[in-house]
Amino acid sequence: MIVLALIVFLLLAFAAAVTVAIRARNMQYWLWGYLTRHKRPEVSGPVHVMFCFVDHFEPNWGRVDMDTQRRRVDRWCTDYRALASRHRDADGRVPQHSFFYPEEEYVEEHLDKIESLCADGYGEIEIHLHHDNDTPENFVATIDRFNRLLHDKHNALPRDPVTGQLRFAFIHGNWCLDNSRADGRWCGINNELILLRELGCYADFTLPSAPSDTQTRMSNAIYYATDDPHKCKSHDTGVRMRVGGEPSGDLLIIQGVLGLNWKNRRFGIIPRIENSDIRRGSPPTPSRVDQWVRTGIHVEGRPEWTFIKIHTHGTQEGDMDTLLGQPVDAMHDYLESTYNDGRDYVLHYVTAREMYNIAKAAEAGMTGDPGRYRDFELPKPGKATATAVVGADSSAIQTVS
Repeated sequence: MIVLALIVFLLLAFAAAVTVAIRARNMQYWLWGYLTRHKRPEVSGPVHVMFCFVDHFEPNWGRVDMDTQRRRVDRWCTDYRALASRHRDADGRVPQHSFFYPEEEYVEEHLDKIESLCADGYGEIEIHLHHDNDTPENFVATIDRFNRLLHDKHNALPRDPVTGQLRFAFIHGNWCLDNSRADGRWCGINNELILLRELGCYADFTLPSAPSDTQTRMSNAIYYATDDPHKCKSHDTGVRMRVGGEPSGDLLIIQGVLGLNWKNRRFGIIPRIENSDIRRGSPPTPSRVDQWVRTGIHVEGRPEWTFIKIHTHGTQEGDMDTLLGQPVDAMHDYLESTYNDGRDYVLHYVTAREMYNIAKAAEAGMTGDPGRYRDFELPKPGKATATAVVGADSSAIQTVS
């Protein structure tokens, strides 16, 4: 009886320790869904890998002086050109960086420099916002003003070829999309998904946010969320995008990989959280790249098109040697040598807008090379004339200004 009691005690102690560890990292929000998820179906023929790098690009991080901000932006404009120019995907394109620039940190000269980098083919500008205790009226005015400012002054953001509305991708500061933090800080708006849709947001790229308590139950998915204006965190679940499906709800959510990293364990036992974040303390090792590909985020019914979205906070000095140096350089080498052989894998470097367009092409039933659908629904950003593929025939284009 003593032995049995000891075994029971040890089992209960172990269960308690696991529960504490799970809650300490807020894994209770997403772990069960992750463990019971459906794996990507087997694919015959090559898997096309869409690789998208989104950046919470904050030159004023830490509330620094203007000289420090300038050094941060200048280093990106110099070092990223050099790094990206050494690499090519299957379409001959350099790695694409999506700069989600915070409205509250707007400095014209910083965006002028990033605009020039993007004009030379290295990425696109999108919208980031930190706010707290906000109101719907102020949020609408803020985003609408910033939309027009980015478009008119910095040649950013596309116009919808059908409606003429400016369209944008969004990342919420502090991860708190739709007032999703438990204590209600860093947002304040329960109908944020509705407001974003009305303002022209084509997709949210905030997630994953683990280990934050803002992380949703749904993970590793591309899905439509429907807002309940009387409740927070309406995007906790949704309807997965699928081939032949129709848009639903209020906002498309495009998530990055979230899971358990068994190759990198604490004390050699406890797996770390894989949350698609790249920084000095979590460099993009080959084993992480393998996990991103293996997770297989896709539009249901098109498993041969895999979507990988990773993120960073690019202007923090402690991480810049990783992001603009050997670790990310080696990541691209590995992607191009392992996942771009043309037989088993085909690599495509895409912006946030292009990832959205390719997902929409999958939903519409397009097949074959997804690189043809980079401009499927939304044309290239800016005021210059652009062409966008429309309908099932990729030779049919429409011109917009």
